[in-house]
Amino acid sequence: MSHSHNAKLSLMGLSKSFGPVPAVVEVDLALRQGEFVSLLGPSGCGKTTTLRMIAGFMKPTAGSIAVNGNTISDPSNVVPPEKRSMSMIFQSYAIWPNMTVGENVAFGLKLRKLGRAEITERVNRILDTVQLRHLKDRYPAELSGGQQQRVALARAIVIEPEVLLLDEPLSNLDANLREEMRSEIRRLHDAFRITTVYVTHDQSEAMVTSDRIVVMNHGRIDQVDDPVSLYNRPRTRFVAGFIGRTNFLDGRVDGNQIVFPGFTVPLASLPGSSELVGEVSFSVRPQMIDMAMQRTDDAGWWVEGRIAERAYLGEYWEYVVRPVGSALKIRVTTPPTTVHGTDEAVWLRIDPGRAARVPAPSAEGVPS
Repeated sequence: MSHSHNAKLSLMGLSKSFGPVPAVVEVDLALRQGEFVSLLGPSGCGKTTTLRMIAGFMKPTAGSIAVNGNTISDPSNVVPPEKRSMSMIFQSYAIWPNMTVGENVAFGLKLRKLGRAEITERVNRILDTVQLRHLKDRYPAELSGGQQQRVALARAIVIEPEVLLLDEPLSNLDANLREEMRSEIRRLHDAFRITTVYVTHDQSEAMVTSDRIVVMNHGRIDQVDDPVSLYNRPRTRFVAGFIGRTNFLDGRVDGNQIVFPGFTVPLASLPGSSELVGEVSFSVRPQMIDMAMQRTDDAGWWVEGRIAERAYLGEYWEYVVRPVGSALKIRVTTPPTTVHGTDEAVWLRIDPGRAARVPAPSAEGVPS
């Protein structure tokens, strides 16, 4: 099987079944040297099984995994975890309670029989990077959760593994600390450029840390993209709904217009409109929609409606607007200063350039 030559880590047709149940189905993915890639999806989508196969804890049912072009996993042979030159950090980030911070971080270097001076130099350098140098002689029990997590990261990175694997490492931390740590993980990555695979179910975590995000759904890859493209150009309804929040506008082409529940728009307003036929669907983000008291001459899709619900979330208002004569609900967010009352008549303006085309409901669920 040919490996992509500049790939650091490649997964080719990787599959895993537990009895008759497929957990991972024909996953193809190549990571460049120094790339940070997240596997993102709901629980049961196959992301953790994929990570465990990369780590060598699990044998694939089909397909293979290669590092630097050398196969390390296939159904006939699995190189054991300790011979893979990888580091893995679990949710529990098991650091050894009977060793100091410095000893925890030095552990992997001692196993590699490095000289004492080099070990000290490398341990101090990484403790400086994670801002823990002053705690070098403390024991884990004296540290906060965030500090313990930094020790686990330092210990995994200091050995300069070929590949760093992270399995939901922040899920045990509280929200504020999680936010701080995801920036820390990205900062460490920028400092050491270690090829990293990060499993998470938290889309904002994936957005902040990753070069590319792999969205998994029922064991398959739905889409792989950088965070901006994934958010603005989701290719499936699942991706559109999982990354951030969105509105699905489902309509059908009728002559030279598209008919949606409660409003119609000119077909020509869309780029590439000539090939649109039958049922069409779009994903439109709540913060991409403008709300106005009356219609103006500005270009765009204009929707007349009434406010059905509203909620104040501090940083923004969220409104639910029903287009006139329809049961459709469109979510719209506005700045905190834009206040409208429930049942107020409003106009929405949608920029068709920001409406991402996704498969119609009837077409989804068929593996592409």
